[in-house]
Amino acid sequence: MLPPITQVPTFDALLWPTLEALKAMGGSGSNEELLAKLIERETIPDSIASVIHSDNRQTKLSYNLAWAKTYLKRAGAIDNSARGVWTITDAGEHMSVDEVADIPALVRRQDRDRRRQDQPTAEPRTTEEAVAADASPPEDAWKDRLLAALRSMPPDAFERLAQRILREAGFIKVEVTGRSGDGGIDGQGVLRVALLSFQVLFQCKRYQGTVGASAVRDFRGAMVGRSDKGLILTTGSFSNDAKREATRDGAPAIDLIDGDSLCDLLRSLKLGVSVELVERVAIDADWFARL
Repeated sequence: MLPPITQVPTFDALLWPTLEALKAMGGSGSNEELLAKLIERETIPDSIASVIHSDNRQTKLSYNLAWAKTYLKRAGAIDNSARGVWTITDAGEHMSVDEVADIPALVRRQDRDRRRQDQPTAEPRTTEEAVAADASPPEDAWKDRLLAALRSMPPDAFERLAQRILREAGFIKVEVTGRSGDGGIDGQGVLRVALLSFQVLFQCKRYQGTVGASAVRDFRGAMVGRSDKGLILTTGSFSNDAKREATRDGAPAIDLIDGDSLCDLLRSLKLGVSVELVERVAIDADWFARL
């Protein structure tokens, strides 16, 4: 029997469990599905899985998992689509535990080789410098800047942003109400799916911390008799209890969009976020040597 987990696993400790979780899911899964499967398979207690990272937009476990996915992708073990679905590759399917354990060293060697190619005279980094450079997953740094901008917005501007997001996502008749004493409901809209339409109430929370289960229950209480669908958007994160409360059996389901997902949504909708492709010039010294 494995000893109980008493602290958040480091990214390197998550490499093999991440591969195993993907295999258990049939070879692919979204970020949220992969995190949930990892927690289930590794029996990570809520007290550990709910620890919030210092960026206040995700849990520390989710942050370390992002690093694990980055390293596995660099090693060719997994890949991801533009829609954020991770898949295990043929190479990843056949990797052994020892090969996966060597991935951090492999990625560091790749980085050293690339730096030598770009800056042949550069001094090698010390261990402390390497750790400092790896302080956050490179693909996530932009999210911290975006969330800082969102949290500095006035409340009414953030509500208008939520209105724009829903419209761009296909909602119609989107209105911002924001009336006091309205149970925290900030607006409403209609989502049309094929021949069906759903009235959706939404709430905006410019949080830097965690939204708990009580906030979800209060919002659901305000929905009674007005709508069967609800949506909460926050710049923070949701506790595991809040996620369970949002999908509790016998109660109207409430969709949750946390800060991390909000960043991805703004990027996909191209609202205030643009992607710039930077050209990198590589020199093939062997080509010149063969002339």
